[in-house]
Amino acid sequence: MNTLTPQGILDFWYAPEMRKKWFASTPQLDAEIKQRFEPIWETAQHGALDHWRDNPAGCLALAIILDQLPLNMFRGSAKSFSTEQQAIVVAKQAIAQGFDQQLATTQIAFLYMPLMHSENLADQDLSVALFAAAGLANNLRFAQHHRDIVRRFGRFPHRNVILGRRSSAEELAYLASKDAFQGS
Repeated sequence: MNTLTPQGILDFWYAPEMRKKWFASTPQLDAEIKQRFEPIWETAQHGALDHWRDNPAGCLALAIILDQLPLNMFRGSAKSFSTEQQAIVVAKQAIAQGFDQQLATTQIAFLYMPLMHSENLADQDLSVALFAAAGLANNLRFAQHHRDIVRRFGRFPHRNVILGRRSSAEELAYLASKDAFQGS
Protein backbone atom coordinates (compact mmCIF):
# COMPACT_ATOMS: atom_id res chain seq x y z
CA MET A 1 0.00 0.00 0.00
CA ASN A 2 1.41 3.38 -1.03
CA THR A 3 0.69 5.61 1.95
CA LEU A 4 2.08 8.65 0.12
CA THR A 5 -1.12 9.16 -1.85
CA PRO A 6 -4.57 10.27 -0.68
CA GLN A 7 -5.93 6.78 -1.33
CA GLY A 8 -3.05 5.22 0.60
CA ILE A 9 -3.81 7.40 3.62
CA LEU A 10 -7.52 6.54 3.41
CA ASP A 11 -6.80 2.82 2.96
CA PHE A 12 -4.70 2.88 6.14
CA TRP A 13 -7.10 5.01 8.19
CA TYR A 14 -10.25 3.14 7.21
CA ALA A 15 -8.81 -0.39 7.39
CA PRO A 16 -10.91 -2.59 9.71
CA GLU A 17 -8.08 -3.01 12.24
CA MET A 18 -7.42 0.74 12.35
CA ARG A 19 -11.11 1.57 12.81
CA LYS A 20 -11.05 -0.37 16.08
CA LYS A 21 -8.26 1.88 17.34
CA TRP A 22 -9.49 5.31 16.24
CA PHE A 23 -10.38 6.33 19.79
CA ALA A 24 -8.41 3.67 21.68
CA SER A 25 -4.82 4.00 20.56
CA THR A 26 -1.87 2.31 22.19
CA PRO A 27 1.74 3.45 22.56
CA GLN A 28 2.65 0.80 19.98
CA LEU A 29 0.17 2.18 17.44
CA ASP A 30 1.30 5.75 18.12
CA ALA A 31 4.91 4.68 17.45
CA GLU A 32 3.91 2.85 14.26
CA ILE A 33 1.99 5.88 12.98
CA LYS A 34 4.93 8.15 13.75
CA GLN A 35 7.39 5.85 11.99
CA ARG A 36 5.17 5.48 8.92
CA PHE A 37 3.63 8.92 8.60
CA GLU A 38 5.83 11.59 10.16
CA PRO A 39 7.57 12.31 6.81
CA ILE A 40 4.26 12.84 4.98
CA TRP A 41 2.96 14.94 7.90
CA GLU A 42 6.06 17.14 7.63
CA THR A 43 5.49 17.44 3.87
CA ALA A 44 1.86 18.44 4.46
CA GLN A 45 2.82 20.83 7.25
CA HIS A 46 5.01 22.76 4.82
CA GLY A 47 2.21 23.01 2.25
CA ALA A 48 3.73 20.63 -0.27
CA LEU A 49 0.50 18.58 -0.41
CA ASP A 50 -1.86 21.52 -0.86
CA HIS A 51 -2.68 20.23 -4.34
CA TRP A 52 -4.56 17.40 -2.59
CA ARG A 53 -7.26 19.98 -1.79
CA ASP A 54 -8.56 19.71 -5.35
CA ASN A 55 -10.85 16.74 -4.68
CA PRO A 56 -12.86 15.12 -1.86
CA ALA A 57 -10.49 12.21 -1.17
CA GLY A 58 -7.47 14.49 -1.13
CA CYS A 59 -9.09 16.93 1.29
CA LEU A 60 -10.12 14.10 3.59
CA ALA A 61 -6.65 12.53 3.51
CA LEU A 62 -5.04 15.90 4.20
CA ALA A 63 -7.43 16.57 7.10
CA ILE A 64 -6.50 13.18 8.60
CA ILE A 65 -2.78 13.85 8.14
CA LEU A 66 -2.96 17.31 9.73
CA ASP A 67 -5.52 16.62 12.47
CA GLN A 68 -5.62 12.95 13.46
CA LEU A 69 -2.11 11.65 12.83
CA PRO A 70 -0.29 14.26 14.97
CA LEU A 71 -2.55 13.39 17.89
CA ASN A 72 -1.07 9.90 17.68
CA MET A 73 2.48 10.76 16.63
CA PHE A 74 3.04 13.48 19.21
CA ARG A 75 0.63 12.45 21.97
CA GLY A 76 1.18 14.48 25.13
CA SER A 77 3.16 17.26 23.46
CA ALA A 78 2.29 20.67 22.02
CA LYS A 79 3.34 19.38 18.61
CA SER A 80 0.20 17.21 18.56
CA PHE A 81 -1.81 20.41 17.94
CA SER A 82 0.69 22.18 15.69
CA THR A 83 -1.15 21.58 12.40
CA GLU A 84 -4.67 21.85 13.80
CA GLN A 85 -5.30 25.24 12.16
CA GLN A 86 -4.15 23.92 8.79
CA ALA A 87 -6.59 21.00 9.16
CA ILE A 88 -9.40 23.45 9.93
CA VAL A 89 -8.63 25.39 6.74
CA VAL A 90 -8.70 22.16 4.72
CA ALA A 91 -12.02 21.09 6.27
CA LYS A 92 -13.64 24.47 5.65
CA GLN A 93 -12.41 24.55 2.07
CA ALA A 94 -13.76 21.04 1.44
CA ILE A 95 -17.13 22.02 2.90
CA ALA A 96 -17.25 25.23 0.83
CA GLN A 97 -16.64 23.17 -2.31
CA GLY A 98 -19.30 20.61 -1.37
CA PHE A 99 -16.74 17.83 -1.11
CA ASP A 100 -18.27 16.64 2.16
CA GLN A 101 -21.45 15.80 0.23
CA GLN A 102 -19.41 13.47 -2.00
CA LEU A 103 -17.97 11.39 0.84
CA ALA A 104 -19.33 8.37 2.68
CA THR A 105 -20.85 9.05 6.10
CA THR A 106 -17.90 7.50 7.97
CA GLN A 107 -15.55 9.67 5.97
CA ILE A 108 -17.47 12.86 6.67
CA ALA A 109 -16.86 12.45 10.40
CA PHE A 110 -13.10 12.79 9.98
CA LEU A 111 -13.44 15.71 7.60
CA TYR A 112 -15.47 17.57 10.24
CA MET A 113 -13.28 16.48 13.17
CA PRO A 114 -10.77 19.38 12.91
CA LEU A 115 -13.67 21.75 13.64
CA MET A 116 -14.50 19.75 16.78
CA HIS A 117 -10.87 20.05 17.87
CA SER A 118 -10.78 23.82 17.38
CA GLU A 119 -10.70 26.20 20.33
CA ASN A 120 -12.71 28.72 18.30
CA LEU A 121 -16.38 28.83 19.29
CA ALA A 122 -17.56 29.58 15.74
CA ASP A 123 -15.74 26.43 14.53
CA GLN A 124 -17.38 24.50 17.37
CA ASP A 125 -20.83 25.77 16.40
CA LEU A 126 -20.15 24.80 12.77
CA SER A 127 -19.00 21.36 13.91
CA VAL A 128 -22.24 20.78 15.82
CA ALA A 129 -24.35 21.96 12.88
CA LEU A 130 -22.49 19.77 10.40
CA PHE A 131 -22.61 16.62 12.52
CA ALA A 132 -26.33 17.21 13.13
CA ALA A 133 -27.07 17.75 9.44
CA ALA A 134 -25.13 14.59 8.53
CA GLY A 135 -27.15 12.56 11.05
CA LEU A 136 -24.00 11.43 12.88
CA ALA A 137 -25.58 11.14 16.33
CA ASN A 138 -22.59 9.72 18.20
CA ASN A 139 -20.21 12.28 16.74
CA LEU A 140 -22.80 14.98 17.42
CA ARG A 141 -22.84 14.09 21.10
CA PHE A 142 -19.06 14.54 21.28
CA ALA A 143 -19.22 17.73 19.18
CA GLN A 144 -21.75 19.22 21.58
CA HIS A 145 -19.56 18.26 24.55
CA HIS A 146 -16.49 19.84 22.93
CA ARG A 147 -18.48 22.99 22.11
CA ASP A 148 -19.75 23.23 25.69
CA ILE A 149 -16.18 23.15 27.00
CA VAL A 150 -15.01 25.84 24.58
CA ARG A 151 -18.13 27.91 25.27
CA ARG A 152 -17.46 27.69 29.01
CA PHE A 153 -13.68 28.24 29.04
CA GLY A 154 -12.81 29.67 25.62
CA ARG A 155 -10.42 26.74 25.16
CA PHE A 156 -9.80 23.15 26.21
CA PRO A 157 -8.40 23.26 29.77
CA HIS A 158 -6.91 19.78 29.46
CA ARG A 159 -4.46 21.20 26.88
CA ASN A 160 -3.15 23.91 29.20
CA VAL A 161 -0.23 21.98 30.68
CA ILE A 162 0.86 20.60 27.30
CA LEU A 163 0.67 24.06 25.70
CA GLY A 164 2.31 25.85 28.63
CA ARG A 165 -0.79 27.86 29.48
CA ARG A 166 -1.75 28.93 32.97
CA SER A 167 -5.05 27.43 34.15
CA SER A 168 -7.66 29.55 35.87
CA ALA A 169 -9.09 28.49 39.23
CA GLU A 170 -12.31 27.48 37.46
CA GLU A 171 -10.35 25.36 34.95
CA LEU A 172 -8.40 23.67 37.74
CA ALA A 173 -11.62 22.84 39.57
CA TYR A 174 -13.07 21.43 36.36
CA LEU A 175 -9.92 19.38 35.64
CA ALA A 176 -10.07 17.91 39.16
CA SER A 177 -13.72 16.93 38.74
CA LYS A 178 -15.13 13.62 37.55
CA ASP A 179 -16.58 15.50 34.55
CA ALA A 180 -13.22 16.62 33.20
CA PHE A 181 -12.55 15.82 29.56
CA GLN A 182 -9.06 14.46 28.96
CA GLY A 183 -9.20 13.77 25.20
CA SER A 184 -7.82 15.67 22.21
